[in-house]
Amino acid sequence: MVEDDPGDALMVTEALERSATPPRLYVAGDGEQALAYLRREGEHADAARPDLILMDLNMPRLDGRETLSIIKADKALRAIPVVLFTTSDAAGDVLASYQSHANAYVTKPLDLEGLENAVEEIGRFHTTISTLLPPEPGPV
Repeated sequence: MVEDDPGDALMVTEALERSATPPRLYVAGDGEQALAYLRREGEHADAARPDLILMDLNMPRLDGRETLSIIKADKALRAIPVVLFTTSDAAGDVLASYQSHANAYVTKPLDLEGLENAVEEIGRFHTTISTLLPPEPGPV
């Protein structure tokens, strides 16, 4: 998850932990941290490739728009599904996100129950309905 708001990150984390099969979760506070994790740089040398990236749009340093463009331009990362999960419901943000190859765009509900339900639905779809990428091959 790429989320700069600690409160939102906590709510999403708690909602995911209540799911039938809680996912392993790494939270990056901005796009730069997310890219370091995805590229396995520095302390993330042993990071697992995520099955899904849940990302906010508006963040400091490197925002979700820029991060999405970088991920989808990178041959090693572009197949990872990216769901933008943001408070913005601006038509321009939605259009730009899909034009940058976002896999889904979900506007964050403003109430806690709505947010939890949205997170549960995203998790359920990506763990029970969609087919995930096969595991990366191990060392030869």
